[in-house]
Amino acid sequence: MSMPPLFSALRATVAATCLSLLAPIAQAALTIDSTRIVLPSNKRSASLVVANPSKAAYAAQVWVNTASDDTTTSVPLLASPALFRLDSGREQLVQINVLPNDLPTDRESLFYFNVQELPQVDPDARNVLNIALRTRIKLFYRPSQLKEKPETRLNELQWSAQQLDGAWQLVVDNPTPFHFTFGRLEVNGEQLDAKAMAIPMGRQHFPLPAQTGNQDIALTFTIINDYGGLSAPTSQTVTRH
Repeated sequence: MSMPPLFSALRATVAATCLSLLAPIAQAALTIDSTRIVLPSNKRSASLVVANPSKAAYAAQVWVNTASDDTTTSVPLLASPALFRLDSGREQLVQINVLPNDLPTDRESLFYFNVQELPQVDPDARNVLNIALRTRIKLFYRPSQLKEKPETRLNELQWSAQQLDGAWQLVVDNPTPFHFTFGRLEVNGEQLDAKAMAIPMGRQHFPLPAQTGNQDIALTFTIINDYGGLSAPTSQTVTRH
């Protein structure tokens, strides 16, 4: 079941015209006590805390959606309460309930938990722009039969350098059932843009800097674990194909 956010027109307008300008200085007022959520399939729900450490009161809306970030794709996860008020210094326990589903049992499924701030409007204030910020974190629905921690399977990642569409790419094949989010991904000491994850039983690639030339690649990487921390660095040499 999907939970379409309120004030969608406001969100679209503000995001398009204001957030791109204010993003470097804007900061969310509401906080979440987790950087990611891991929900085992044998659990009926997971909980987290949304807090308001700011000096102002906010309404908040929460929902779960997919990586496509739309409001129409149905998801079998329902956040409750979906809409609530948070006064300054207060907290709200949010429960994410699992609905009947036919999600894969051989790999993780990826969703996102969203918190939309809805600032109160002062009717006496003029020429004031209220910006509704949103916080979004990953939610991994993990089949209960997957007993290992993802970091124990890092040695199964298969790395190569391949020429794709005329450009050299660092390619990772992930035969495991887990998603891997990279905290650090370096080749020959240079950090790559590693926003994309290595998806379960799939392939991901990252553009290589032109200055790597035709030499072999010294790769160092870390992943973000279930608790938001970093794994120990893993290093290896990657050959070109």
